[in-house]
Amino acid sequence: RAVAMSVSHSSRLNKLVREQYMRLPQDGRVQVTYVWIDGSGEGVRCKSRTLDKEPKSIEDVPEWNFDGSSTAQAEGSNSDMFLVPVCMFRDPFCLDPNKLVLCEVLKYNRKPAETNLRHTCKKVMDLVKDSHPWFGMEQEYTLLGINGHPYGWPDNGFPGPQGPYYCGVGADKVYGRDIVESHYKACLYAGVKICGTNAEVMPSQWEFQVGPCEGIEMGDHLWMARFILHRVCEDFGVVATLDPKPMTGNWNGAGCHTNNSTEEMRREGGLKHIEAAIEKLSKRHDYHICVYDPRGGRDNSRRLTGHHETSNIFEFSAGVANRGASIRIPRQVGQDGYGYFEDRRPAANCDPYAVTEAIMRTTVLNETGVETKDYAEH
Repeated sequence: RAVAMSVSHSSRLNKLVREQYMRLPQDGRVQVTYVWIDGSGEGVRCKSRTLDKEPKSIEDVPEWNFDGSSTAQAEGSNSDMFLVPVCMFRDPFCLDPNKLVLCEVLKYNRKPAETNLRHTCKKVMDLVKDSHPWFGMEQEYTLLGINGHPYGWPDNGFPGPQGPYYCGVGADKVYGRDIVESHYKACLYAGVKICGTNAEVMPSQWEFQVGPCEGIEMGDHLWMARFILHRVCEDFGVVATLDPKPMTGNWNGAGCHTNNSTEEMRREGGLKHIEAAIEKLSKRHDYHICVYDPRGGRDNSRRLTGHHETSNIFEFSAGVANRGASIRIPRQVGQDGYGYFEDRRPAANCDPYAVTEAIMRTTVLNETGVETKDYAEH
């Protein structure tokens, strides 16, 4: 009974009845679901419309609009916001030929909404495109019951201490694998560049990885992977939280470790370029902490304590194979002398556009200090 109580009412509806309708033909018309980031900078919203034929490219998907006063993005007296399609995926929920379309949000005056961090990220990625930056992001998340308690945890207590859960197997060690595997398949179907998944250190905590992606593609694919995760969890009646420290005490937090390389780092002898990038990052720690969660570092202050495989938020550190450092050089990279580095500071609820843009500003465009340069004026 306790397990049944922890899932949503809608998840208990008869899914076989739904399947009867989902199999009906569409007579050539296509359902397109527009997805966007809301005023919180963390939540995603969506709505759908019908197109007369299947869009073959993003240019075939028309702009749309929505009520920004209901998403904390506009005043009620001037509430229309523009949805500008930027990236299209197959729809794993309604199936082919239907589409999921990620959108940028513009205000009434066609300027980017405050939480549209893709806009400046795209400018920066265009500036650094000759260095061919690759990214891979490791998205940690925690499954919660509808009651807000970690899914599968005892109602009035805690599971055993951390240790057996990371990459665990068995009903007493992992909770919610059905959700994880459904999400993985849905991402593969959609065309999201998901590249792996594993159970994490805290029970009911999981991780998936997206990449390698070049430039702006990283943010596009991670945001769509997050949308698909929330949508899969909705079907199962549970909640996925990206809170960086969902449980206080002796439990691991949740990050979004970001792996990065440029073309010169991936070549023979690239380690010297990796070390040069780390040196630049070391001098701009405060700036990066400020953009690595949606609250200017306040969320990360709960997670980056120097314990539970994290660095201390107040200190910059780097090392080979060191999971307690700000920046980790993987052991294999140290041995090979080329490859990539891992920035372990971004919080699970970071905006991937902000994180990847910041890394490029510091390591490729050589920005310093806490101010960013506005390249639109040059």
